[in-house]
Amino acid sequence: MANLGLDALLREFDDRRPRGLARAISWAESGRGAELIARLYPRIGRAMTIGLTGPPGVGKSTLSSALVKKARSLGKTVGVISVDPSSPFSHGALLGDRIRLTEHFVDPDVFIRSMASRGHLGGLSGATADAVMLMDAFGLDVVLIETVGVGQSEIEIAELARTTLVALQPGSGDSIQVLKAGIMEIADVFVVNKADHPMANQLRREIRSMMEMLSFTGWVPELAMTQAVTGDGIDDLWKAIESHVVYLHESGEIERKRREAFAHHVRQLALGRLQMQLDRRLAGNVRIDLDPYAATDELLAHFGSFDASEHLEAHAPTPALRPRAVVRGLTGHDA
Repeated sequence: MANLGLDALLREFDDRRPRGLARAISWAESGRGAELIARLYPRIGRAMTIGLTGPPGVGKSTLSSALVKKARSLGKTVGVISVDPSSPFSHGALLGDRIRLTEHFVDPDVFIRSMASRGHLGGLSGATADAVMLMDAFGLDVVLIETVGVGQSEIEIAELARTTLVALQPGSGDSIQVLKAGIMEIADVFVVNKADHPMANQLRREIRSMMEMLSFTGWVPELAMTQAVTGDGIDDLWKAIESHVVYLHESGEIERKRREAFAHHVRQLALGRLQMQLDRRLAGNVRIDLDPYAATDELLAHFGSFDASEHLEAHAPTPALRPRAVVRGLTGHDA
């Protein structure tokens, strides 16, 4: 029966019906994506994937809408994945209505999907990678992933998207803190949104100053000033995105990005399955007569041999995702 349901779903998918794509993503979210992805995997790899991240209130949804409008003006089909904060009770998306994207709802060449983060610290839903892959296999030209605004925890968007936009707004007290938190290493393009703000030029100078402290060995992040509500600066932002895509292909970095996205997907699937097994074993089977470390060793023993040195190594400081920049004067140290 399940195979019959999958076959019917794939027929809708192959006919490029939005309902078929919506059902496919729902299958993946419900944990039934394995056979579906296996059937569709040979079709992926063509879409331009763009990640949009930044602190809350920066205007990510408005930027998303402006980017969709720009892509459509170029005749491109677009998929949008809006990863929203989850309700702690229902685990559903709190901002699922996507009010700022309503102008695109009636466009048959724009597919918008809200997904709940379900508490995932990376700012992404565990099923986001599946959704990106399915939109790619569906034949959409551009896939835009808008993450939860959770600041320092959004690093993994750089592993999933080929081009990562980091949006910041002037006058927010946490802008430089965000820059210091490792965001410099994931940004392919900085976006100073709300560029009509009196402090917009100051933020631009601060970003430039931070960049001057680094020596880039590959792509040097571009900086775009936008006012997403009016559409000002969106053409320049799109040109910056296209320049990065050209760089990826001409430099061969596109292969590294594919590997990063693949590794991210496999890691999320593995962690999800391990989490379920851990939860099952912990439910009603916690030995409180042991100290927490001994109980952890006992629990992990069910998954095979466990070496304490691996635990120490796993908690050691990790280098930046992309060792493309080093602080000037500190040779050999990642920025």
